[in-house]
Amino acid sequence: MSKVTIGNQAYFTSVNKIDYEGRESDNPLAYKWYDEHRLIGDASMKDYFKFAVAYWHSFCGNGSDPFGLPTRDLPWNQANDPIQKAKDKMDAAFEFMSKLGIPYYCFHDVDIVDEAPTLVEFEQRLEVITDYAQQKQEESGIKLLWGTANLFSNPRYMNGAATNPDFNVLAYAGAQVKLALDATIKLKGENYVFWGGREGYLSLLNTDMKRELDHLARFLHMAKDYARSQGFKGTFFIEPKPAEPSKHQYDYDAATTIGFIRNYGLQDDFKLNIEVNHATLAQHTFQHELQTAADADMLGSIDANRGDYQNGWDTDQFPNNVYELVEACLVILQAGGLQGGGINFDAKVRRNSTDLDDMFYAHIGGMDAFARALLVAKAILDKSPFTHMRRDRYSSFDSSDGQLFEEGKLTLQHLKRIAFNKDNPKKLSGKQELFENIINDYL
Repeated sequence: MSKVTIGNQAYFTSVNKIDYEGRESDNPLAYKWYDEHRLIGDASMKDYFKFAVAYWHSFCGNGSDPFGLPTRDLPWNQANDPIQKAKDKMDAAFEFMSKLGIPYYCFHDVDIVDEAPTLVEFEQRLEVITDYAQQKQEESGIKLLWGTANLFSNPRYMNGAATNPDFNVLAYAGAQVKLALDATIKLKGENYVFWGGREGYLSLLNTDMKRELDHLARFLHMAKDYARSQGFKGTFFIEPKPAEPSKHQYDYDAATTIGFIRNYGLQDDFKLNIEVNHATLAQHTFQHELQTAADADMLGSIDANRGDYQNGWDTDQFPNNVYELVEACLVILQAGGLQGGGINFDAKVRRNSTDLDDMFYAHIGGMDAFARALLVAKAILDKSPFTHMRRDRYSSFDSSDGQLFEEGKLTLQHLKRIAFNKDNPKKLSGKQELFENIINDYL
């Protein structure tokens, strides 16, 4: 395997460059399915997926949880000086991403450098670390998929950021978003994300929901207008999530978020970043949320992970269920791909996965799972009767009165007359089991 060295200090010394070795390989540090050069239609796998490492989980997450202390010893997180610690972390991040061969990364502002006591000092820290990130990107060829601001961790945001009842908190959030946008633009980030973790309520008794939604929309318009004035050409993504940490979050699911975007005139600039685990927390499937976004022409990007079906919270595990990913890839392929975004692994190694090598196993597994699922989905669409079978279910709308109905040329009186002149409709099987078997046939 070829050697890769990026940065001033090496942290993953036991791992070399991860190569594609094919499905017959038994090397756990090799790709079995993800061949970055393989074409899917007109795009390579690398360009089609635009895989990204999530900075926060991979390089900030220490294995702590609400019931236990950290379990992961992060050797890049030892320096007392915040700038040196940020540079050490970035050395580790770019070494890891370069060895993994992943083309993108994404971050919150406070992931790449610790928040400072004042906004003035935080802006200075961001300026230094983004200079360093520019150098890393140029050396490695790795790009920024999207940036965002963390408007949920600091206690100041306990009542929300853009929806906070205190204007002073909203103004602080606006300043933080401006700095995050500046950092994203400086690093040639391709998109920008809003996740409203605290944009919601814990009790309606003390909440003016209409006013808060109006404020949120105005805030998003301000951020969009500023970024456009600075030459930012990318897409803005909103990431739906139903609850946790709030009782109810305003971006509950894809349908709710699409309604909000359209209601406030944001549809020309905003699309959705769909997360698997958020979909299941909203009692939907991942593919349902993808389809909802695709049907609205708002399928922008993906947070790839999975939840635990026996655990009702956001466990953020790496994806490994190929069957479910095939269903998701069928939606993505039929939608023509993602609009602007990619697939970032908003996932973390388990608390008891404490070796640095575990980070490689996790990402390799996730990338291979998506690659295998995409190949299966493409074969299903190209070779199986799947598409024809689904189209045939709706064939009665392709001609005659059904077509007139779709064209808006019938009235309710017409439907009555048509029904009265026909026998009771025959039962038509949905063939669900056959559809399910087709996926297994191609796995």
